[in-house]
Amino acid sequence: MNAGPPHWRLAPNLAIRPFPLASPSPMQPVISVKNLSKTYASGFQALKDINLEIGKGEIFALLGPNGAGKTTLISIICGIVTPSSGSVTVDGHDIITDYRAARAEIGLVPQELTADMFENVWSTVSFSRGLWGKWDNPAYIEKVLKDLSLWDKKDDKLMTLSGGMKRRVLIAKALAHEPTILFLDEPTAGVDVELRQGMWQAVRALRDAGVTIILTTHYIHEAEDMADRIGVINKGELILVEDKAELMHKLGKKQLTLQLHQALDKVPAELASHHLALANGGSELIYTYDTQGPRTGITGLLTDLSAAGIRFKDLDTTQSSLEDIFVDLVRQDRQ
Repeated sequence: MNAGPPHWRLAPNLAIRPFPLASPSPMQPVISVKNLSKTYASGFQALKDINLEIGKGEIFALLGPNGAGKTTLISIICGIVTPSSGSVTVDGHDIITDYRAARAEIGLVPQELTADMFENVWSTVSFSRGLWGKWDNPAYIEKVLKDLSLWDKKDDKLMTLSGGMKRRVLIAKALAHEPTILFLDEPTAGVDVELRQGMWQAVRALRDAGVTIILTTHYIHEAEDMADRIGVINKGELILVEDKAELMHKLGKKQLTLQLHQALDKVPAELASHHLALANGGSELIYTYDTQGPRTGITGLLTDLSAAGIRFKDLDTTQSSLEDIFVDLVRQDRQ
């Protein structure tokens, strides 16, 4: 996952205050990861002592830069990669000693578009159901395809579909054996905006039906919009797990941007206590304040601006987004 597109505008001086690593899962845990580590034969340690619980019926977003360990963690839970140490249970089934029962609970939508391009949609989804020993259920396959807006494509060969439609077919294949847990690894990569919105509607419907959703995405606004809880992984370590609303409340900052009548070369010394930042060629002053603080400090700032003879013609306030928080967390973890 990329650290972020270049248009991100980060809040200046966004400080992270210490707080507990993880918030408890608000629901009965359906996935339990304890002291999980993975070191490959090359000596590279991909995961370091991961502890995580994911609640039944929640949408959990796992965020992290490229190489952070997201795919390794998902692959271990799904039984594709063997852990070096630690344990994972899925709905009470150990992924090593009770592999088949654990894996039967999981549907996985990988990043790669892997499928038989000469098969039609109906056949490839039905075949996936058969792999798990499920009886034929045409009515269920029909429902899955309709829910994912694929019904009119059921007889089309996969090679004729757009990238977005192929990704929907992967979701249908993952759902074919009626799993209770669905992993979505970058599910909207390469999908146009309209199809992406429709896909998220289908994901919400699955969650409402009781399916637990775990997703990774490099569109952080999607995690902000979709997830109940957020996890951030970096360099193989889980550096934060938090309820999304609580995270935004704890780490969210607000910015007050003042558009000045006259540009400044630097922030005057008498305003140093406000920790202001200049922007837009010195024509804007940016003041960042804590949403949890007892006082915003805006009144004092305006008084000091007037005393310093600095006039402004307009002002605007903005709230830090999840992407601001994510980038700052990862940046701090690298220091």
